[in-house]
Amino acid sequence: GRSPEQKQSMSTYKSDLVFKDPVPSDIEVSQSITPQPIGEVAEAVGILPSEYFLYGSNKCKISLDIRERLGSNQDGNYVLVTGINPTPLGEGKSTTTIGLAQALGAHLNKKAVACIRQPSQGPTFGIKGGAAGGGYAQVIPMEEFNLHLTGDIHAIGAANNLLAAAIETRMFHESQQSDKSLFSRLCPAEKDGSRKFSPVMLRRLAKLGIDKTDPNEFTDEEKARFARLDIDPDTITWNRVLDVCDRFLRGIVTGAGKNEHFERNTGFDITVASEIMAVLALTTSLADMRDRLGRMVIGMSKAGEPVTADDLGVGGALTVLMKDAIMPTCMQTVEQTPVFVHAGPFANIAHGNSSVIADQIALKVVGPDGFCVTEAGFGADIGMEKFFNIKCRYSGLTPQCAVIVATVRALKMHGGGPDVVAGKPLDHVYKEEAVGLVEAGCANLVHHIKNIQKFGVSAVVAINRFSTDTDAELEMVRTLSLAAGATAAVVANHWAEGGAGAADLGRAVIDACAAARAAAETDASTGFKFLYPLEMPLREKIATICREIYGADGVDFSEAAERRIESYTSVGYGSLPICMAKTQYSLSTDAAAKGVPTGFRVLVRDVRAAVGAGYIYPICGDIMTIPGLPTRPGFYDVDIDTTTGRVIGLF
Repeated sequence: GRSPEQKQSMSTYKSDLVFKDPVPSDIEVSQSITPQPIGEVAEAVGILPSEYFLYGSNKCKISLDIRERLGSNQDGNYVLVTGINPTPLGEGKSTTTIGLAQALGAHLNKKAVACIRQPSQGPTFGIKGGAAGGGYAQVIPMEEFNLHLTGDIHAIGAANNLLAAAIETRMFHESQQSDKSLFSRLCPAEKDGSRKFSPVMLRRLAKLGIDKTDPNEFTDEEKARFARLDIDPDTITWNRVLDVCDRFLRGIVTGAGKNEHFERNTGFDITVASEIMAVLALTTSLADMRDRLGRMVIGMSKAGEPVTADDLGVGGALTVLMKDAIMPTCMQTVEQTPVFVHAGPFANIAHGNSSVIADQIALKVVGPDGFCVTEAGFGADIGMEKFFNIKCRYSGLTPQCAVIVATVRALKMHGGGPDVVAGKPLDHVYKEEAVGLVEAGCANLVHHIKNIQKFGVSAVVAINRFSTDTDAELEMVRTLSLAAGATAAVVANHWAEGGAGAADLGRAVIDACAAARAAAETDASTGFKFLYPLEMPLREKIATICREIYGADGVDFSEAAERRIESYTSVGYGSLPICMAKTQYSLSTDAAAKGVPTGFRVLVRDVRAAVGAGYIYPICGDIMTIPGLPTRPGFYDVDIDTTTGRVIGLF
């Protein structure tokens, strides 16, 4: 354990980690380390024993009450980790997030908390593997991190599917009953003849503008308005979910049982694609989550009115299922610095960032001289743009610095190198020096640096070093990054060396944040700014993102997209921010277009509203909401040592 003096500053604690060369597999590294009791990790960063709840010895949930106690504390430095457009193998954003937090917390005498998303179990057993970071820059125990964690994703699945059941149940019963019968069953009479509305029903009455609260006083017309939702089945956008990659559930038929005869074509999404996951990530309190869950729109009535979870009477029950999930989970890195794991929304169809609540707590516990290092999914054109324009709007938090992760491998691909395909050997060009390809590919990196600057945020380039990179290649990336306006460009080797390998990166981040704060004090007009105002019409907001962030010449809308935009604007959703659904592999909507594509237009084929989460998401191209499995999924390698109970084969 730690002495009282060590508990005063986690940076005084030095782990006795032994680094091996070559670096073992991620799970071997994880299992070679005995984790610090998680309560000690939490207390070292200033969380009181009454403010966390243990889930075994390696995980704990953090009470939201801590924000009240530390409310007057000045926030720490807010650092976003993002990346260039990746290869299918990933470029190490999570690893860099963890490595940077280890550098700051275990080597540079700073209080630091990493905030990352909870991974879906689907990819863990599929192609991609886990998402705990890797090598000597990862969250441990990695098998607990990647599997189940503290049950948040399961809670989301239960809530999502309860709402799905409520939709079809309501449609079924409305098809079988008169308005009068529906009303009587929804508000059953007591023995004395009295009836009453449940609290969730009062929300529907307020929406309808009915101020009566005694069901017995309702006219027949009011009974019909209240009881009959009259959902248009063709407008339903709510799918069931499960946390498995299963392509055979993309399209299904429900209601085919002999007692239903109420068939409908629908499908499943993967759980992390549920709007409830996005709600969890963007909510700021239990009351706010209750409101967001209740106003989620599942489709339209035949009269064109939005139908919500509260209209279906299920908003309160959804919140009950999510009441523990709203608390972030605390784990630790291999160097025993704290990590807050919370929420895991998809970065293509959702906003791809961990929770507002986790970041808020982290910024308070680290204090004004500390650092919250948070990660955005996929490339900066998706995750970072959504972090700034969506997450920061709802959190009210202001980032000081954005770290953009690049690899020589991905830059070579963007410079014209052969396709990088998961599961296939890399072409020899990725293992040999090719400075020309790196130079050409840096155009993609430079584009992202310029985009970061559009938000008034300092850009620090983290070059995630691989063993095959040469000094000349790395120097080319540094030179071009600095020429593009990055405040620093640093080679980092945290995968092999842990926090020590990211110490230079940590120093660059400390300097960038200090400069940003100093500039903000001398000139309030400098610093963070949004790309667009919320009052801008939906079409213009979409066009602004496509033009300014992707470099598109313009936007075209399908007839269906035009109709949806018109409909959403007419019902009051026009002031919501935009969450673009597009490929992560290119700045454009063509995954094969590498580097910095020019002369292209973006086709918006459909537009959807995530009203509970609080954004409109235009869909560009075919976005998969539940992945499939390859011929040889990752689960072939996963097993258990029945003698020790240890998991083997996770990656």
